[in-house]
Amino acid sequence: MTEDAAGAGGPRHDDSTARYGEEFAAQLAAHGSDLGPEALAAIGALPSGSAILIVERGPGSGSRFLLDSDSSLAGRHPDAAIFLDDVTVSRRHAEFTRSGTLFTVRDLGSLNGTYVAGQLVDSAVLADGVDVQIGKFRLTFYASRLDLAGAEG
Repeated sequence: MTEDAAGAGGPRHDDSTARYGEEFAAQLAAHGSDLGPEALAAIGALPSGSAILIVERGPGSGSRFLLDSDSSLAGRHPDAAIFLDDVTVSRRHAEFTRSGTLFTVRDLGSLNGTYVAGQLVDSAVLADGVDVQIGKFRLTFYASRLDLAGAEG
């Protein structure tokens, strides 16, 4: 990397979009998802402190929900940030919360429950690539690559 690209002595911090190559795609493929180029681009462009849920199975497969606020309601309620329109989903099913770069999901007393990595949970911390099941929807959680890179270093 040239000094101009990295800055004088460290990574460059500006508003440009980070680009990820084959290594990034391989990391995501290891999660077992078959993501298309648009989904890969959306994940790669996530700013620090945000995450994305991608519907892997269920109505609206391929839909993406950006998690960029401290609280996001998931359910069948028309005002839900994560609107999942199916009778297997409660109107106010679950809440996704953010604290810094940490994301959690909490079931809100739904009829069918909320599952993380196949386990019924009242609440759980979300790890990159984990599946969240809400009704017949299977969503995969992806954290910002910038936050993951910061956690590794």
